Amino acid sequence: QLNKHTHLRIGSTAIYEHGEHFKRINEDSLMHAPEFVIKPRSHTVWEKQCVRLHCTVSGWPDPRVVWYKNNVAIDPIGNAGKYKLESRYSVHSLEINRCDFDDTAQYHVSAMNSKGEQSAYASVVVKRFKGEIDESLPSPRPLILFHALSVDGPVSEYGINFQTHIVDKFGVSFGREGETMSLGCTVIIYPTLHLYKPEVQWYRDDVLLSPSKWNHMHWSGDRATLTLTHLNKEDEGLYTLRVTTKSGYETYSAYVFVKDADAEVERAPGAPLDVRCLDANKDYIIVTWKQPAVDGGDSILGYFVDRCEVGTTHWIQCNDTPVKFARFPVTGLVEGRSYLFRVRAINKSGMSRPSRVSEPVAAMDPSDRARTSAPWTGQIIVTEEEPAEGVVPGRPLELQVTEATKNYVVLSWNPPGEKGLEGVMYYVEKCVSGTDSWQRVNTEIPVKSPRFALFDLAEGKSYSFRVRCCNSAGVGEPSDPTEAITVGDKLDIPSAPSKVVPTRNTDTSVVVSWVASSEAKELVGYYIEGSIEGSNVWEPCNNKPVKATRFICHGLMTGEKYMFRVRAVNAAGLSQFSPESEAVEVKAAIGDKAQADTEARQGAGAASSALTQPDPVDSKRKGGKSGSVSWAPDLAKDLVSESVSDSVSESLTDIATATHLDSVTAEVQDQAVETANESDAQQAPSPAPPYGITVLECVCDSMVLAWKQPSFIGGADITGYFVDYREVTDGVPGKWHEANIKAISDRAYRVSDLKENRKYQFQVRAANMAGVGIPSLPSNTFLCEEWTIAVPGPPHDLQVREVRNDSLVLLWKPPVYQGRDPVNGFYIDIKEADAPEEVWRGVNNKATEKTFIKVNLKEGERFVFRVRAQNKAGVGECSDVTEPVPALTKPGTKEIVVDVNDDGIISLNYEFCDLTPDSKFVWSKNYEEITDSSRLTIETKGNKSKAIFNTLEEEDIGIYSCLVTHTDGASSSYNLSEEELKRLLEVSHDHKFPIIPLKSELAVELLEKGKVRFWLQADKISANGKVDYIFNEKAVSQGEKYKMNFDKNTGVIEMIMESLTPADEGTFTFQLQDGKATNQSSLVLIGDVFKALQKESEFQKKEWVRKQGPHFIEYLGYEVTPECCVILKCKVGNVKKETSAHWYKDGREIKSDEHLGFTEGVLKLEIAQISKKDAGVYEVVLKDDRGKDTSTLNLTDQGFKDLMNEVFSFIANSSTALKITSTDQGIRLYTFVSYYNDLLQVTWHYKDSAIAFSDRIKSGVVGEQLWLQITEPTEKDMGKYAIEFNDGKGGLRRTVELSGQGETIIISIFESSLLATLIVCLGRARVAGGLPDVVTIQEGKALNLTCNISGDPVPEVTWLKNDREITSDDHCILKFASGKFASFIITGVNTSDSGKYSILVKNKYGTESGDFTVSVFIPDEAGGKKNKSGPNLVVNMYK
Repeated sequence: QLNKHTHLRIGSTAIYEHGEHFKRINEDSLMHAPEFVIKPRSHTVWEKQCVRLHCTVSGWPDPRVVWYKNNVAIDPIGNAGKYKLESRYSVHSLEINRCDFDDTAQYHVSAMNSKGEQSAYASVVVKRFKGEIDESLPSPRPLILFHALSVDGPVSEYGINFQTHIVDKFGVSFGREGETMSLGCTVIIYPTLHLYKPEVQWYRDDVLLSPSKWNHMHWSGDRATLTLTHLNKEDEGLYTLRVTTKSGYETYSAYVFVKDADAEVERAPGAPLDVRCLDANKDYIIVTWKQPAVDGGDSILGYFVDRCEVGTTHWIQCNDTPVKFARFPVTGLVEGRSYLFRVRAINKSGMSRPSRVSEPVAAMDPSDRARTSAPWTGQIIVTEEEPAEGVVPGRPLELQVTEATKNYVVLSWNPPGEKGLEGVMYYVEKCVSGTDSWQRVNTEIPVKSPRFALFDLAEGKSYSFRVRCCNSAGVGEPSDPTEAITVGDKLDIPSAPSKVVPTRNTDTSVVVSWVASSEAKELVGYYIEGSIEGSNVWEPCNNKPVKATRFICHGLMTGEKYMFRVRAVNAAGLSQFSPESEAVEVKAAIGDKAQADTEARQGAGAASSALTQPDPVDSKRKGGKSGSVSWAPDLAKDLVSESVSDSVSESLTDIATATHLDSVTAEVQDQAVETANESDAQQAPSPAPPYGITVLECVCDSMVLAWKQPSFIGGADITGYFVDYREVTDGVPGKWHEANIKAISDRAYRVSDLKENRKYQFQVRAANMAGVGIPSLPSNTFLCEEWTIAVPGPPHDLQVREVRNDSLVLLWKPPVYQGRDPVNGFYIDIKEADAPEEVWRGVNNKATEKTFIKVNLKEGERFVFRVRAQNKAGVGECSDVTEPVPALTKPGTKEIVVDVNDDGIISLNYEFCDLTPDSKFVWSKNYEEITDSSRLTIETKGNKSKAIFNTLEEEDIGIYSCLVTHTDGASSSYNLSEEELKRLLEVSHDHKFPIIPLKSELAVELLEKGKVRFWLQADKISANGKVDYIFNEKAVSQGEKYKMNFDKNTGVIEMIMESLTPADEGTFTFQLQDGKATNQSSLVLIGDVFKALQKESEFQKKEWVRKQGPHFIEYLGYEVTPECCVILKCKVGNVKKETSAHWYKDGREIKSDEHLGFTEGVLKLEIAQISKKDAGVYEVVLKDDRGKDTSTLNLTDQGFKDLMNEVFSFIANSSTALKITSTDQGIRLYTFVSYYNDLLQVTWHYKDSAIAFSDRIKSGVVGEQLWLQITEPTEKDMGKYAIEFNDGKGGLRRTVELSGQGETIIISIFESSLLATLIVCLGRARVAGGLPDVVTIQEGKALNLTCNISGDPVPEVTWLKNDREITSDDHCILKFASGKFASFIITGVNTSDSGKYSILVKNKYGTESGDFTVSVFIPDEAGGKKNKSGPNLVVNMYK
C-alpha cells in the first residue's frame, strides 16, 4: 500500500532520471558494503513440505551471495534436487525440496563485495507427525556437533564419507611491518576425488578474510596458502584455516605477531593502527585509530591525520596541532569524492611512520548513498513528495552533541521536513552559557552535511549550540538549542589493570592473565609488555590490543625469568601500567603430549577464536577421542565460572539429549580413567578423586551436594569439579549422566531436573591444568524428596586454618537449606579425636553470626570439630566432622607482621620458606578472599607476600589472614582493630612526614653592639642535615647582612644581623631537612613587637659605643640618709685621670670634679635640708678625649614628690612618741623629729577624726618639734590624740591618751612649760608685714615690694616663683637688709614675670611664708600713650 504522501513514478522516466544522476557522480562515490534490504525469515514446516528462504541485498559492486547450513556452504550441484538457488534483481532465494528431519538447522546467507561483508540468519524447523515415520527414509542423524565422535564413525551423506586431516601446519609466526609472510597447511581429504575442491576459508580473529591487495589466498589441490603481502600491525591476530567438506569441517589456528618496523627517527613512536572512517557525510568524516604499543621511550604528544583523494598520491595534513584523542573529525571535503586516510604519531623525538591507509570512503550524504545503491529495475519507485520551489527551509530537528573533547565538539541533526527543491545547507551558531549572544561559527560557507565539528572552543567553558537551514529562498528559523555543554574530554583514560599473574605454558611461551581495569569506558583493549628479570628493558608482547584478560606471550627465551605488566587503552589514551608481576621461569608446565596440545591451541587464550573452541561438550569428546585429557585445561581455565548460587538455577540439558550422549560420556570417562592411570609418567598429574559426598538440600526435583577436596590435588591447583549422577531403581544403578558441562569452582552444586521420589547416586571428579582426575566412589543412595523440616540443614565445607599450640581458626559455609526461617547463628562443637561421641562439648555458649571462629586448644592433643546452624525454629543438623587436627605449631611457622615504611605506607607481611613451585599466597579479610584491589594491593616476591593498604581507613578494620596453597596449611592472621588502626595511622604519619625534634623553637636575642641573633636548637641532626633561611617566604643567604652558623654537633642554628631596619619587619623561618625528616620554626616580628626589638637593638648599639669612653655604670640616682640628707650619686667606669665630671642643675653648673683618681667609682652630690628650691633637673657629664657620657635625674614635679616622700618617710620614722606638756595657755601635745622639712604634711586626729583647728586648738612647728596646742582644756578634751605623717605611701601615726590624770596634772604641765613656750614663740621666724595678694602692673614698669622679717636667730630668706626657688640677677633684684627688711625688685616687668611668688623665712624655731601673685598686662595703643609716663609700682610693707 502506498501512503497518501507518496506518488508513483513509472518506467522510463525513473530510468532516465537514474541515468542522469549516475552521470553526475563518479564511480567511487557509488561503492558501498552490502546491506540487507529484506532479510530472510524463519520457518516451521511439516516433514516432506518445501520451504523457500529469500532476501533482497543491495551493494556496489554487486555482492556475491552464498547460503550456509549450520555454517557449511550449501552446494546445489552436490545435492541435486534438494536445493535450488536463484538470484534475480538483487533478490536471492534458497528453496529446500521435500524437507526432512535433517533439514532442521540454522541457515544464513552471506553477501560480500570489495567494501565488506554482511550476513543474515534464519532458522528452519521441520516437524514430524508422531507415529508416522516413513521407514524408507534414512534415520535421523545426530547434530553436526557430534559427527566427529559418533560411535559408528563418520556420518554417511549421499554415499560419500569425507575424512579431513590438516597436516604440515604453520606455527606461531613472527613478522615485521613491511615484510611478506605466507601461512600454509597441507590438507588431506580421504577418499580422494579428482577435481574435488573443498571450501577453504581463512579467518583472522573470527573475521572472514577476503582476497585483497593485502591478502592473497591460494589452493593447490592439497595445500592452502595465505600470503600477507605487506605486513602491518593490523595483520596481527589469531589466524584460522577452515576446510569444509560435505561431511563437516576441520580447523587449525595459530597466532601471528607483527612487530613495528624500525623507526625513521631514533626513539620515535610506532605507527598507529586500524584506521577507520565513521559517519561519512558530504563534507565531513570521523577518522578513528588505535594507539601503538611502542611510544619510543617518550610519551606520545599526539597524532596527525592525513588525507589523500582517491586517484592521486598527494597527502594533505588535516590538523595543524597534534590531537591526543584517537578520533578526529575531518571537514572541508568535496562532496562526491572518495578519500583515503592515514595517521602518524609524534613524540618529542620525532614522527612515526604512517599507519596503513584506511579503506576508501566517499564524501556524500548517507541518504544519497542509499538511493544510488537501489536496484535499477525500471519498476515502481516510492519517493518522498517532491518539495515546492522557493520555500524557506524549516527548523533542523533533533540537534544533539554526539562527541565532545577538549579539542573539538561534534554536532549532528536531522534535516527539516520543509526544504526547497535544491536542498538545504546549514549555519551553526554558538552561545556562551549565561549570555544571550549567539555567534555564527561558519560565517562564510554553510555546511552541506547534517554534521559539524567545532574547533577552537575554550576548554572549561560551557556553550550551547543551534543550527539554521538556508537555501536560495532564505535562512530559516534556528533549531532548539542544545543543553549547555562544558568543553573538555568526556572520556577518561582507563584505570590501570591489576593482579598480573604469569603461568608457565611451553618452553617458549607464558600465559599472562590479569584483572580488568575497574574504570574503563569504551575499552579498546590491552597491551602486554615483558621484561627479563633484572634487565629493566621492556618489550611489547602484542602490537595489536586484545580485549580479553588472558593472553599467551610467545617468542620467549627458555629458562629465563620474565616479568610482565599490562595497560589498558581507549580513545582517550593509554592507562598507567599495572603493577609488575612476579617473575616466572619460561619452561613447559605439563608433559610433552599436553604441551603439544597446548601449542596447537596457539594460545589465543581469552583472545582465542570461537572457530577453534566448539561447544564444551564437543570439546570434551574430541579430547577424549585422542586418548588424552588435554581438553581439561581449556575447560578449567575458560569455563570455571560457575558457583553454587549460579548453579542452583542451572538446569541439565534435555533428558533426551543426555540419553543420547550416554554412550559417548561413558567412553570419555573410560579414557579419563586410563589417562589418570598413566599420570605417574606425567610431569603434572591430575588430582585424586574427591570424597565425602553429602546432601545439603533437597527439593522435589533437585539436590544440592557437597564434597571434600581431594587429599592429593596433583601438580597444579584444582580449577573445577564435574558432577555425574545416576538413578538407582530397586537397588540397580543406571547409567551415569553429566550434571554439569562447565566446571564449577565451589565444592557444592545443585543437580537439577531430577525426578521426585526417585533414588540417586553421585560421583565427582576434580580437574586441574593437567586434566580431569578419576571419579570418586559413588555416594550413598539419596532419595529425591523435598525437605520440610523447620530447622536449617547442615553447614558444610569446614576448613581449619592457623593451627598453633594453643589455638586454631575454624571456617565453614552456611547451610544451603535455611529451614522455615533464615539462619541467625552457629554453634561449634569440639572433642578429642579419640574420645567417644558422648563427650562433644560446645565452644561457644551464644550463637555466633560469623562463619569463622578462633578456638582455644590444649597443646599436644588432637581434636575434631563440627558446626550446627540455628534459626528461629531451633538448631539444625550437624555438619560433617573435620579430620583430626593436632594442636601443634609446626616448625618454621611465622606470623603476619605489620610494617610501616619510610614513606608511611602500611603493609601486612607474611613469609613462608618451604614453598612449592605451585604455591600461592592468598590474602583474605574476615576470611573472605580479597579480590577488590581498591583497598589493598598484593605484592608477592619469592617466599614473601605483602598486602599494602592503599589508604588505611575505618572501613579496613577487620581480621586479615594469609594462606599459602600447596603446603600443609601454612597460614596466619592479623586483627586490625580500631585502636590498632589509630596507632598505625599515627606511626604512618610520623614515617611519612618525619619531624626533626627541636630542643627550642626559633627565638631572638640581642648581642653586643645591638646585633640581632635568631636561633634554635635541634635535638639531633645528622651530618647531612641542611637548613634554609626564609624571610617573608623568600630565601636569604650568607652575605653582608646575614651571617649564618650551623653547629651539627650541638644542633644550634643561628642567623645574626648587624641591625634591624623597617624593611626587616616580617616573618623569619628556619626550614630544616635531614633526609626525609623535616621541621620548621617561625618567628613573627611585626607591629609593636618589631618596633620594640628595633628600638632595643639601636639602644644596645648606642650603649656599646657609649661604653668605649667614660660612661655611667649606674646612672644618676638619689639616696636619703637617716639625717634626711639627700645624696645624688652615680657609678662611673672606664675613666682616667684626664676624665672630668661636671654637675649641672637646670643647665647651670654647680660642681666640677677634675682629674678623677679612679677607674671605676661613685660620684656624689649632697643636698642638706632639701627644700623646694632644690627641685630641678640635675645632670652629670663625664668627658675626656675618648668621648663623653651624660646622666640626668629629673627632680621636678612627680620626681621631686617621690624624693620628698622618701624624706618624709625618714622624718616620720625618726619621730618620738607623742607626749603631753603644759603651756601658759593650756596643754600641748608634741613629738620631735630628727629633721623637719617645711613640705612635710602632718594631720592631727582626735578620737580617729581629723581635728578642725580653731582659736582654741592650734598646731605648729617649733624647730624639730611638732605640736598641738589646746587652750583652756576641759574634760571634753580628754581622749585619744594622734599625729599622722604623710609620706605618700602608708604613712605613720603616733598616738597618746589624754585621760585619767586630772586637772592637777594638766595645770602642772601647763605651768612648767609656760616659760619655754614663750621663748619659742618670741624667737620664731615670721613675715611680720605681710604682702598683697595680687599685684597688677603694666608691662615695662618697675615693681618694688618690701616686707618686714622678724625672728631670733635671724631667719634665712628664700624667694620662690611658681614653687621654684629664684635667685637675684640683673632683672630681679632680691635683698635682705639689717636682718629685718626683705626687698623684691623687678626693674622692667614683662609678661614672663607673671606668676605666683612666695617668700619663705626659716630659723630653728620655725618657718613661715607669704604669697602674692603678679599679673603683667599690655595696654592698648591709646591706653598705652596715656600711661606711657605713668609711675612704676612700689609696694613697701612694714609692721
